[in-house]
Parts: sequence; C-alpha cells; structure tokens
Amino acid sequence: MTRDNNNCQKPLSFNMGIAKLAKLIRSDAPTSVRNKEIGDYSGKIIALDTSIVLNQFRSAVPGHLKLRPPKEKRAVLEKRAQSTGWSSSLSSNTVSCFTQECQHLLLLMGVPCIRAPGEAEALCAHLVKSGAVNAVASEDMDTLAFGGTVLLRQLNAKKDSEVSEYSLPKLLEALQLTHKEFVDLCILLGCDYCDKIVGLGPSRALKLIKEHHTIEVVMEHVNKKTHPIPSNWDYKAARKLFFEKPQIDAPVLAWNEPDEEGLVQFLCREKPLKEIKVRGRIQKFRESLLKRRKKREVDDKMGPTRQSRLEEFFPATRRRKAESTVVGRSGGTKRSKTK
Repeated sequence: MTRDNNNCQKPLSFNMGIAKLAKLIRSDAPTSVRNKEIGDYSGKIIALDTSIVLNQFRSAVPGHLKLRPPKEKRAVLEKRAQSTGWSSSLSSNTVSCFTQECQHLLLLMGVPCIRAPGEAEALCAHLVKSGAVNAVASEDMDTLAFGGTVLLRQLNAKKDSEVSEYSLPKLLEALQLTHKEFVDLCILLGCDYCDKIVGLGPSRALKLIKEHHTIEVVMEHVNKKTHPIPSNWDYKAARKLFFEKPQIDAPVLAWNEPDEEGLVQFLCREKPLKEIKVRGRIQKFRESLLKRRKKREVDDKMGPTRQSRLEEFFPATRRRKAESTVVGRSGGTKRSKTK
C-alpha cells in the first residue's frame, strides 16, 4: 500500500507509531506475540505499507518530499524532518513524482498496489480486518491501534529470518481491554497524532485505563502536578482517526506476470539501468517463480502432512545467536555460549 498523502518519513530512531507499546506487550502480554519463520507465510497475502520503505530511500533526495498528512500529524513530521537535516513540505496537495514512479514500477512488476486515501496503516488494518489479506507487515505499532488483527514485524526476504507476529485479539485478551480502551491506551502512551501526558509511563497508563476505561475519566484522576495535561489536547481527533473506516472500494488483489518490455522501457530507456541486467533479473525471477509453483503443486498433492512446530503451540522467544548446542561424546547435549 502507498499513501495518497505519501506522508511521512519514519527514521528508526523514532517510536514507530505508539511509544513503548512493543515493550509493554513483551512485559504484560507476551502470549500475543509469536516468532515465526518467513516460510510460514508462503502463499499468504500480506499488506505492506510501502511508504515507510520508500521514504528510507527517498531521504537522500529531499527535493522529492511532497507530503499531505493529516493535520494532527504535522508536528511530529516536522520534528522528524528537522532531525534529518532538511525541512518538510507539508502543504503540497500532489503525490510526489517519486511515489508515482514507484507505483508504476510495481504495476510493471505485476505487484498489486493500492493508493491509500489517508493513512496507509489504516487501510492495511482495514484489509486484514475484512479478510482481504492475511496480515499486515509494518514496523509501525499503530497498525494495532487501527484495528489490524495480525501484524508482522521484522519481515524481510531472507529465507532463515524470523518474523514477529502480533495478534490483536490475543493482545486485548491478555491486557483485558476492549479495542476502544486499547486505542485510548495508545494515545496515552504517545502516538503520531497528538501530544501525550508528560511523565506518564506505560505501566501507569495501562493501570489508569484498566481502572477508569477512558481518557476523559483518567484526566479527572491523574495528578496534574506530576503529569500535566497538554494545553488544547486534541486527543479526540486522534481517537477519531484510529476508528475512521477508509473510504475505498473492495480491492482486487491479483498478481500479474511482469511486463518485461514495459520494465525495459522504464528502467533502461527512461532510467539509466542496463538492459542486459534487467532482462537477466526478469529471467531469474521467472525461473524462481516456476520452481515455487512446482513445489506448491507437489505440496498440494501431498496434503497437510507438515509436522507442526512447538512454536505453534507455545509462544517462542527469539533465538539467541550467542548460544550454540554442543553434542558431547556420551550422546548428551549441553549449552555453551560463544564469546
């Protein structure tokens, strides 16, 4: 998914949507997260907020930054833009040429691409809630606040990589919160759309929401000397954004074969890439695709015979790379740590 507003650059030094939410989940709702392998998602449809990835590349080209974010997000975007050494251009109502070219490239590659009418995370969350996709891949934790039922983090193309899968239903069950209460908790923790109550940490925020259920009642009971309420705090506008349903027709998500001649025209005639390299990559892609299709056909004929892993029954912790298993002469095993 790409944003119609193409609206933010999110350097890794920032809180990725909801401040300290990942830490709170690890401490108070660990059963809502499972570490899985990328192969577990073979054949699944994953919605990806491409604007985060694209902006990492675009950060080196400040002139391409043409944004149209919600007004509630402009303050945090300005702060992020300043941290990178350049100012943002938030008044433009046009989609950047860079974004349009990326969308064109995706379509030439046969990748289904949707332009979000607002926040891409909101559309991705809507797609997984409606069953149009199986999960959302994003580092942005506010996907959960938007109602995304399955969030994947650390998703990359490496075959042996591990993926962190967050389940919103399990998270709400573990925290004993409704989705409305969870959204208010996210606003208290600190989101991109408004300020937060100063000095209010994750544990305290969770306790207050469990006890008082809404931000309105929390404000009546919080110590305003130690936790001052922001002036003109527009938390209601932030709350509204999290619950707004994207105004978009049901998308048709279908992969197509790459348009080889179109890719050559775009990448080699309009852009400076060498034709021999582009055609070589396309050939390798087709060979890999054919190999995967044949494997899938074999797997389908064999049926569901794959042995279930322990991680499917118990929440797995991330592998410790520093640990290795050493087999002793007696046939037993022991753990040793690599220094």
